[in-house]
Amino acid sequence: MHTLKMLCCIVFGTSLLFVSCKNPLPLPLTEQAYNDQIRLNQIGYYPESSKKAVVVDTSGYTYFHIVDINKSEVIFTGKLSEPQQWDLAGEKVRIADFSEVTKTGTYYILIDDIGYSYPFEIKPNVLRDALVGSVKGLYYQRAGLALEEQYAGQWNRAAGHPDDEVLYHPSSDRTTGVRSSPKGWYDAGDYNKYVVNGSFPLGQLLLVHDQYPNTFKDGDLDIPESGNKRNDYLDELRYEMDWLLTMQDDDGGLFFKLTAKNFEGYVLPKDAESPRYIVGKSTAASLDFAAVAAQAYRIYKNEDADYAKKCLAAGKKAYQWAVENPTRVFKNPEDIRTGEYGDNDFSQEWLWANAELYLATQDTTYLEMLVKENWSFSYKTGDGWASFMRFSAAFSLLEHEDTIPENLYKNLRNGILKLSDELAITTKTNDYFQPISDFQWGSNSDVLNAALVLAQAYRLEPKAEYLRSVQYAMDYILGKNAVGYSYLTGFGDRTPMHIHHRQSASDTVDAPVPGLLSGGPNNGKQDAASGVVYPENAPPMKSWTDHVDSYASNEICLNWNAPLTYVLAFLEAESK
Repeated sequence: MHTLKMLCCIVFGTSLLFVSCKNPLPLPLTEQAYNDQIRLNQIGYYPESSKKAVVVDTSGYTYFHIVDINKSEVIFTGKLSEPQQWDLAGEKVRIADFSEVTKTGTYYILIDDIGYSYPFEIKPNVLRDALVGSVKGLYYQRAGLALEEQYAGQWNRAAGHPDDEVLYHPSSDRTTGVRSSPKGWYDAGDYNKYVVNGSFPLGQLLLVHDQYPNTFKDGDLDIPESGNKRNDYLDELRYEMDWLLTMQDDDGGLFFKLTAKNFEGYVLPKDAESPRYIVGKSTAASLDFAAVAAQAYRIYKNEDADYAKKCLAAGKKAYQWAVENPTRVFKNPEDIRTGEYGDNDFSQEWLWANAELYLATQDTTYLEMLVKENWSFSYKTGDGWASFMRFSAAFSLLEHEDTIPENLYKNLRNGILKLSDELAITTKTNDYFQPISDFQWGSNSDVLNAALVLAQAYRLEPKAEYLRSVQYAMDYILGKNAVGYSYLTGFGDRTPMHIHHRQSASDTVDAPVPGLLSGGPNNGKQDAASGVVYPENAPPMKSWTDHVDSYASNEICLNWNAPLTYVLAFLEAESK
């Protein structure tokens, strides 16, 4: 058994003197030896980043040690902060700050009589594997495709939902015939596909390539398209864009969703045989599609000019339909009980569509709408697919300072920087150093969307506090949080094993599909009424349970994985 030569510390004023202890302690050899009272990023830290861990219930303990696993020795000893009461987490904690440790290596935190933390690394590109995993998670969500063992490993499965003969629901304005609408990603833990919640996250994912085009290359993702001499990342995103294009009606408007009438049970895709329908048509879906199609034109034009032109033509046609049908609100028909993604305020969708179409065409008709708009830069939780599009519009416009009016650029820039200053202040003082205090459905995406805003601020004005705040948000996602889990399946030592995800629940593999982000704490606990049990009297940050039935806290979703991928890519590019 490996042993650690302990160094005890004697305090002389503010100095520490280290002496050898008589009794060496064994290094932990099993997961059971780790103590989850020590909460930290379970993957690791960049050498020059701020590094903090949160230690829960530490009465009587003053010091912590950083242990080099490979050398079996203490390389740093620090003093824990004074106790702090964190009401959102319902905990009394102390902070272990080891930012001084910058040497590449693999480490534990050790606290006497408490034990060891989960292991973590310090190294450049420490989050690269998590980044790749977050994108590969989208591959596992592919509809209409058999996932071969060569690419999917133990999560291989037969194809389901070819969607080549989909029925029209009366709400689609069609009464006869069938439609071929293959490909696309399953939206979440269910097997349905939605235009609004396909377009919005795809836009965030395209932003990665727009800002950091060298993040991926051919072969990086190990997907069926690897080796085709094209960027793997754009290949994966195209699988979703291809499906979106099939959801456009002849008149230009977008059908709202492709779903069964009810959610399927816990079965594999090949066994989910309920009839599927093209459901509804809406202004929101048409505008979101118009935006992402125009964005796709910009991203793909140098890789596949014909495909890019097809996207742009479709986007312009969808926009024109929305102009002619500006108030078409989607509501679930009485016999449809799948996701509604309801929204009756289309102002954010208009902003995004106008921004992307202007950047794609330079047609000032779109620009006039943007100049007139009274932009809002407030951030609130739950500000996702229904209204975050105004930020998507701003992010794209800010990348093209030379093509937009100076006053518009300054307004967008000042708005993002002012909001980011507020978010950075909140992050500095908030429980677990993350930017939100209200935990709703998909709270992890709220944390990451706030981090996405901060990332844009850093690109505009590289202040250390912006970058540090983004790093802290990722620390929270990867284990430095009130439940002590890394919320990303397959990445970390303590990760969700029972996500609300039909593929994972119905296969024969114990571990869930990797690379998928759990929704996170949800103080609403909407599924408690159906029997899901949460920790008793759980404070907001602990309103989460690793249970397959917890759709309110432990489901996965495209619009949660998308900002995760962006923030990981940003950190890999900008951190040292």
